[in-house]
Amino acid sequence: MTRHRELAGSLRIRDSLESDTDAIRTLLLRAFGEAEGAEIAGLVDDLSADPSARPLLSLVACSGTELVGHIMFSNAEIDHRDPITVSASILAPLAVHPEMQARGIGARLIRTGLNRLLANGTGFVFVLGYPGYYSRHGFTPALAQGFHAPYPIPDEHTEAWMVQLLGRPATASFNGRVVCARALDDPRYWRE
Repeated sequence: MTRHRELAGSLRIRDSLESDTDAIRTLLLRAFGEAEGAEIAGLVDDLSADPSARPLLSLVACSGTELVGHIMFSNAEIDHRDPITVSASILAPLAVHPEMQARGIGARLIRTGLNRLLANGTGFVFVLGYPGYYSRHGFTPALAQGFHAPYPIPDEHTEAWMVQLLGRPATASFNGRVVCARALDDPRYWRE
């Protein structure tokens, strides 16, 4: 508990810098393992270079000089029949150093990112992830609300496709198929 309090006081969330690239890659390899971590690091690189991913929000969590967490939100669109345009983002990936997990770092990264997106006018944030984790951060099943993932999610994993409404209540009835950035538009990223 003392270490958790110490960490909370020294943890700093900031925008990622180009100079963080190697540290983010190392973090992703540690958090996800060599094979999956390399694939996710490649996705982060691809999203960073992809104009269709913009606006892109990439944040890091630092404890002292050590980078201990990373989160990325990329641009998305909702293909729908309504003439209203609503800004959307997809959260992918979120990583916390294995030795620093269960200390609230992921929660701080999510909260900071959502607050920044809300301030910039984003209406919806989508994620494909663990329902037990993301539901604690305000995400709810997206398919049940009429939001279809860029690629079909198997029936047994539909609860993992989640959304959080950030915008005005008028957007609550808004739905459709989510269109992601080109770098994320690959079926292998849509398996849960």
